[in-house]
Amino acid sequence: MAMRQAFVATLIVASFTAAGSAVAVRAQAVHDDILPPSILFATSTGYWEDDGNSLAVERAPTTTQSVSTEDAKPQQRHGYYKLFAVRQPDKTSKVYLQQIAQSDIGPAIVSTAELQEISDLKPYVTDIRPENSSGFIKEPGFFATIYLKTDPAAEPDGWTVLIDEFGDITVEKATN
Repeated sequence: MAMRQAFVATLIVASFTAAGSAVAVRAQAVHDDILPPSILFATSTGYWEDDGNSLAVERAPTTTQSVSTEDAKPQQRHGYYKLFAVRQPDKTSKVYLQQIAQSDIGPAIVSTAELQEISDLKPYVTDIRPENSSGFIKEPGFFATIYLKTDPAAEPDGWTVLIDEFGDITVEKATN
């Protein structure tokens, strides 16, 4: 009888362990595609809006974009910006700026542009910070600071990314 109880207890423990492992694997699989491990830093801030006829914020056009036709009624669009660093195999980073539209069905990416001025430095990005952390901003524009090193042993430098109310993008080394 004691042998039978030991066998049943072992079987129960093994089934709970297997079930727990299956749940952990399933939970991990669900979350693996949310944010790739190569994304080092990201910030979402700023505000933009247009009448629906404007082209997306672009740094270097890669495809022909068309505006709404006269038959289609343009719809007011608005949203925010996202700035993020992606780690490369050599441990340096590329930095991208996205324009995100807000709608009733949720956020949608309008455009993605690499910030070549930053990526060309082959930086080691150490942080990205918005101008403030108060949340959604109602004034058009964007301001954030990227902290990076061009030498892993050096102190980080600050670089600012500014988008004015007209959508013009400025990337420059921060001044104190």
